[in-house]
Amino acid sequence: HAVIEFAHRQLVVLVSVLVSALAIYAWHLRRTHREPASAPDRTAFVALGLLALQVALGAVIVKLALPPLRVVLHLALAMLILATLIVAARGGLARRPHARALVASGLGFAAVLLGALTANTGAASACLGFPLCNGQVVPDGNYLQHIHWTHRLLAYTLLGYTLWWAVRTKQPAAWRVAGLVTLQVAVAAAMVLLALPQPLQALHVAVGAAVWAGLVIAAL
Repeated sequence: HAVIEFAHRQLVVLVSVLVSALAIYAWHLRRTHREPASAPDRTAFVALGLLALQVALGAVIVKLALPPLRVVLHLALAMLILATLIVAARGGLARRPHARALVASGLGFAAVLLGALTANTGAASACLGFPLCNGQVVPDGNYLQHIHWTHRLLAYTLLGYTLWWAVRTKQPAAWRVAGLVTLQVAVAAAMVLLALPQPLQALHVAVGAAVWAGLVIAAL
């Protein structure tokens, strides 16, 4: 765990340097009035502000021994930073996002955060079996089962919605998102059925981030 934490902190330093450089570059372009179409817009400054908040929150989390709700907030900020960097890389919002994309993004964001809550409260092992929770549609156990089951229900809803969205609009971006969500559900199923092996847990987090990135890109 110490090695993982050390590597994480080194990556934070690298990301901080890159985001700071992006913000400085965006400021320079705005100051000199030389902004090509692909230039990062003001979202680069938003990303820098979110990153500063993220670093401060990370220090608090380490100091307080990783309380679950603060870890969830930490992940939420990370996802928002990722979203703002994607928007900045694409030169800002060219149009208003479609309602379908916004709904999908909201579902995806909620599913990611509930997943973090599930993992950090010990609820990951509260629901055995797949697709139901201990063979039940409505778990009759403790609050950990309800946290886990709520996360699954959000994931199932996101899967159904993105498939409907892709079929309805026939947009390549929507199909890519639907494919990623399908992969995420498959990884989750394998993870639960195989007693939560750590490599699959890591893959679950990675694919979840990819789903969120895909949703943001599809909304642009």
